[in-house]
Amino acid sequence: MPYPATRLRRMRRDAFSRALMRETTLLPSDLIMVAFVIEGDNRREPIASMPGIERVSLDQLELLAGACVAAGIPALALFPSPPASVKTEDGREAWNPEGLFQRAARALKAKFPELGLIGDVALDPYTTHGQDGLIDASGYILNDATIEALVKMTLAQADAGFDIVAPSDMMDGRVGAMRAALEKAGHVNTRILAYSAKYASSFYGPFRDAVGSAGHLGKGNKHSYQMDMGNSDEALREVELDLAEGADMVMVKPGLPYLDIVRRVKDRFGAPTFVYQVSGEYAMLKAAAQNGWLDEKAVVLESLTAIKRAGADAILTYYALDAARWLTERS
Repeated sequence: MPYPATRLRRMRRDAFSRALMRETTLLPSDLIMVAFVIEGDNRREPIASMPGIERVSLDQLELLAGACVAAGIPALALFPSPPASVKTEDGREAWNPEGLFQRAARALKAKFPELGLIGDVALDPYTTHGQDGLIDASGYILNDATIEALVKMTLAQADAGFDIVAPSDMMDGRVGAMRAALEKAGHVNTRILAYSAKYASSFYGPFRDAVGSAGHLGKGNKHSYQMDMGNSDEALREVELDLAEGADMVMVKPGLPYLDIVRRVKDRFGAPTFVYQVSGEYAMLKAAAQNGWLDEKAVVLESLTAIKRAGADAILTYYALDAARWLTERS
């Protein structure tokens, strides 16, 4: 039998030829770092379920932001971990112009104007019940009343200097209401990153520890407003609605368990598509690496490359700084 004329292994033989035909290349500019801010000075609080990640006070947050700029990471996604004393049933601290989140944005934009700043628009860090919205007497999340609160949050964040507001609540119609309010207030260049396909996932546990909502949520869940894990077509409907309402970017969350959704969204709409490699994904990789079961650098870069290969334009990840360093060392 004659040897085959086509041998695909020929191009895999050497590093130079593998590099020449590589279809997907991960760069620091593909990554967005995630950070949690707390009140106080010179404070760093380790998050037990996310080894290596800490809640940080504003002065320490500025150090982290500076590291992002130096590493070539274009944006920072910020999440608040406010003290229990400011939490209420309606979460009104979320739009306090002098609240922690708004003060953090002003400080960061003053010091690092070139760093894109993404603000989370959701009530769960600020509510005594740990839900992303306002609730009725039965505990059901009220859609339209929640949107009114989200609009207040949006305007407070835009006023404070956030470049991108990111509604992560999954209320119906909130993108349109936010876009209209931003336009009316003159914030025509404030971008909206819509968490369009956010699933009611079990991978969010460490994040809820980080923002302090886990204890308040208790045995409750978010299945009545976040997406069911078995659904795919529904994700396309959610993305289509958010784009029609004025979203500039859409999000799929979580990451690796939902790469089929990322591919469908990117192929269908071609819009800027972001992916959140969530806290549970981080915790699994970190735990396996700490136990010596996996090569941390190798599996992290492989995971992030897989997310980009699936169609992601940018990836929110707690590994952003580490990954940027590893990529620089490899280049």
